[in-house]
Amino acid sequence: MGIQNIIQTPDSEQKSASDSIIKFYRLIEDTPKPQRADRSAGGLIPTRAFRYCEPMTSASAFGWYIFPPMDFKVQWSGTELFWQYGHIDSWYPLEAAQYPDFASKFDAACPAQLKGYAPPFISSAPEPGVLKIWSGLIAKTAPDWSILVRKPANLPGSQFYEHYEGIIETDRWFGPLFINLRLTKTDMPIAFKREMPLFQVQPLHRSTYAEPILNAMDFSASSDEFTDGDWEDYHTTVIAPGMAQDRERGLYAKASRRARKSGKPT
Repeated sequence: MGIQNIIQTPDSEQKSASDSIIKFYRLIEDTPKPQRADRSAGGLIPTRAFRYCEPMTSASAFGWYIFPPMDFKVQWSGTELFWQYGHIDSWYPLEAAQYPDFASKFDAACPAQLKGYAPPFISSAPEPGVLKIWSGLIAKTAPDWSILVRKPANLPGSQFYEHYEGIIETDRWFGPLFINLRLTKTDMPIAFKREMPLFQVQPLHRSTYAEPILNAMDFSASSDEFTDGDWEDYHTTVIAPGMAQDRERGLYAKASRRARKSGKPT
């Protein structure tokens, strides 16, 4: 069963279009609608983690799943890339390939000056074994918001490829939403399924990765530099709830949920 069949987003969590921080535009009609990422990672994280580990479930739910528009396979010989799709048994050398029948549909829909500029669905990069896959989508964010494109959080990864991560300033860059993969296995078919997330998109305010913010780091070299307030915080977090075997489970999760409801920091 694919993850699309597991995840359901409650109506109460849906936001109106006027409140949206991001809008996805679908160009390839077969592309599944992006889905809010799931706290349980589609039921694939351990039950105990889902019940008690707020850091893991929050990370899992941060963003949206993006799916490929169809099932397909790729194979890397170590020097050349090939791909296969649909019910076709043949393998095709891969440099850049359009999604089946998409180019003509794009040309029929777009203004005259854009005809012939349909983005490729799948292509190989100059670097050996690097693959670029387009989701069939374009994303646009509110002013000063960007997106982090990455591996789906806490979903089991493939042993045959790795995701490259990237930050795209989609409030001012309106182009194909794609992922770059580095293949790590040669001479065997690597399958991609339409029902499983290909990557995850997470919103980032531009201020969070600005150089002044990232360069403003403090460091305490040893416990000798702890203040009385630091020791008090440690006591509150680690000691006050009781010994590990006796303390109530999920205290952090409960505190975080209460803080979200109240709008106050923990």
